[in-house]
Amino acid sequence: MSSEAEGRFHIVDVSQITSRPLRDIVRTDLRTADGVRIEAVHEPSTASVTDTAVVVAHGFTGSVDRPALRRAAQAFRRHANVVTFSFRGHGRSGGLSTVGDREVLDLAAAVRWARELGNARVATVGFSMGGSVVLRHAALERDTGAHTDAVAAVSAPARWYYRGTPSMRRVHWVITRPAGRLVGRYGLGTRIDHKPWDPVPLAPYEAVPLIAPTPLLVVHGDRDPYFPVDHPRMLTAAAEAAGAPAELWLERGMGHAENAAGEELLDRLGNWLARP
Repeated sequence: MSSEAEGRFHIVDVSQITSRPLRDIVRTDLRTADGVRIEAVHEPSTASVTDTAVVVAHGFTGSVDRPALRRAAQAFRRHANVVTFSFRGHGRSGGLSTVGDREVLDLAAAVRWARELGNARVATVGFSMGGSVVLRHAALERDTGAHTDAVAAVSAPARWYYRGTPSMRRVHWVITRPAGRLVGRYGLGTRIDHKPWDPVPLAPYEAVPLIAPTPLLVVHGDRDPYFPVDHPRMLTAAAEAAGAPAELWLERGMGHAENAAGEELLDRLGNWLARP
């Protein structure tokens, strides 16, 4: 890993880190279980020394350096250490986006790294596509070293292939059409795999019953232009049916994902994620 400064971050060599609490910002590349290179950043809490980390999963077309994700990370740092990363096909990460399928492996690599850096407790939070990923990750990685201790999904879809809003019809055009993928690559900085899912991954509402007893929070705006409020209600109903009801925050006037999350919500969310 480079020891030179990159952008605004102060870079340190992970090999120099011992069991002492982390006080430096660490930027590195991770390798997923299927060999994809993922850029990631660990930032210490600005409030106090802690062994709790929040791993943040961005939305489709986001990345570790996008302003909305940086704003969320800084809010969460008031409560815990923070790990941010770019999903495959996004930012400076390698690979191609599978739009929520193999991205579970990206999140698992970030969570495992957070634990390797000395964080005893790790919570995950995801926005939009990242929200679907944190739900599936919480269900699939329960008994591994990449497990999460709490999970929050913000503006997440409950089911796949949803085209019920103009915004989602535009997203599907970007994902499924050659011209759309060119727009994704050169206009949105997102490299999308042209191959369809095979097999279709576990849907978020199908993953939710497998998460318990891990604490689960579902956050959604009542003015979300991508996914209407039947999506968070479907997720919480699935949790209730499994005998482990999720906490639901339906935010008045909020739009979609990290771009729409206000400072008060981010602070409240950071407090929920960091609590024992």
